[in-house]
Amino acid sequence: MPANKAPASQPGLVPCWVGINYTIWERHDDRLDKLQQECPAISIGGKDGGNTPRAVAHKSRDEWGCLWHFPGRGLDGVVIEHPLDAWDKLGAWEPPSPARRIAALQELPADQSPRSVGTEHGFIFLRLTYLRGFDNFMIDAGEGNPKLYELRDLVADYWYDLIKAHLDRGATSVSAADDLGLQHSLPVSPATWRRLLKPAYARIFGLARERGATVSLHTDGYIVDIIPDLIEVGATTLNPQDLVNGLDNLARLAKGKVHLSLDIDRQKTMVFGTCEEIDAHIERCIRTLGSPEGGLSLVWGVYPGNPLDSIEAGVRAMQRHHDMWVR
Repeated sequence: MPANKAPASQPGLVPCWVGINYTIWERHDDRLDKLQQECPAISIGGKDGGNTPRAVAHKSRDEWGCLWHFPGRGLDGVVIEHPLDAWDKLGAWEPPSPARRIAALQELPADQSPRSVGTEHGFIFLRLTYLRGFDNFMIDAGEGNPKLYELRDLVADYWYDLIKAHLDRGATSVSAADDLGLQHSLPVSPATWRRLLKPAYARIFGLARERGATVSLHTDGYIVDIIPDLIEVGATTLNPQDLVNGLDNLARLAKGKVHLSLDIDRQKTMVFGTCEEIDAHIERCIRTLGSPEGGLSLVWGVYPGNPLDSIEAGVRAMQRHHDMWVR
């Protein structure tokens, strides 16, 4: 497998992207537009995020048969009907096929084939919980139910085939999203994670790395116990949360080994902290995980309930410190 390499960027510069939820833009459009003008080095998005068809419809069934409920525009949803909440439904359930998406890809002229391919937010672990329901998944995992492993393979096959088709057409980057952690631990033991999920990750990420493609993984929650595993199976960019995992842990386990697209706190300091505390946190993130060689970017998701003053303080702190290593 080729050695992991961080995405190319200006050495030492820390790119920063802030995704502000549509409901906040709706209330504070003028001040946020002004903030973007004041902080030109920071990319601020989310203004057009309120018109996704699923969110507008409020309820939507995906291709796997899961029924979602969306509470409002710009807000993510939750699965309210799990098609495999009982294993006796498995025989009548038809998993989706990537054939239609692959056929559409192959019809494109070679010079129009996408250079990147991404999974949905629900790559393998989350998709298993969407299909079975979280409680059922946990019982299956604890018991080592072979049907859960069969279902894992069905989900992994879908993404393997689709990603392979894109790689065959020249894609050079793969991105996946799967929230693997809870607040203070993995939902399953590290040993169970390695038995159940790591083989699927290794198979798909390994294919991408063998083809020379980069692999980016977004994953919320505590993942300290498996960061070495994620690097081993081929991730070249990790998008972990900062305070949940600890900056020192991330520096010890991942700094210099992968590009870190750091997910900035959305529960404590960046919501309830003073402007000075917010500035200090951003500075510490960049000082701890950045370097003159680069390897760090910041991503901050801002959601309803986050005070506007705190949002402004966070963006201004990023503007102030993003070039710490290249001044």
